[in-house]
Amino acid sequence: MRSAPITVLMVDDHPIFLDGVASALDAMDGMQLVGCASNGQQAIELHGLLKPDVTLMDLQLPDMHGSVAISAIRSQAPGARVIVLTTYEGDAHASQAIRAGAAGYMLKSAVRHDLEETIRSVHAGRRRILPSVACALAEQMHTDALSPREIEVLRLAAVGNTNQKIGDKLGLSEGTIKTHMRNVLAKMQAKDRTHAVLLAMQRGIISMGASGRLPPGLRL
Repeated sequence: MRSAPITVLMVDDHPIFLDGVASALDAMDGMQLVGCASNGQQAIELHGLLKPDVTLMDLQLPDMHGSVAISAIRSQAPGARVIVLTTYEGDAHASQAIRAGAAGYMLKSAVRHDLEETIRSVHAGRRRILPSVACALAEQMHTDALSPREIEVLRLAAVGNTNQKIGDKLGLSEGTIKTHMRNVLAKMQAKDRTHAVLLAMQRGIISMGASGRLPPGLRL
């Protein structure tokens, strides 16, 4: 007697990627895609309705961050098994998703090779985190986290503001901003503010603005 298939809910707002995952799941023995959501609110509602065994969740959704949707799903279904499927490898993204309750974290580029094993592992109650992300998380456990103010200063620096302009925007003196920036460089082990901004973007501590453009001179 064949066991029931593992039911999967897919959450992503890119139709082409959704089609690709749907085709991959269709080719796997014992997998069934039961629903697709294109935003966080729809994901929360569909999860409550469909009660899938496993949910594949993108982080960058139109209406909310994926970790917010994960937290909401887990609040209404504590046993929900969620795998983050994203382009973001940064440890801050991963940490946020894992704190929200994700049991798996993998990159979209690894779907062809790792998706089936990841789904089966998470469905069986195990965690499955991308090795490079797990290493980054372990490394960051031994470094001081940036304070909300330091992140705010770094975010303003990322769009080209001088220390004076950052101070004006935050109602702080230029000297205070310089102190915050020195602390940022020390905590992130960055050579200069440009290096700190790049590291922060790579780790997911800050992100690009709505324009999706970096200031001149910055490259990821």
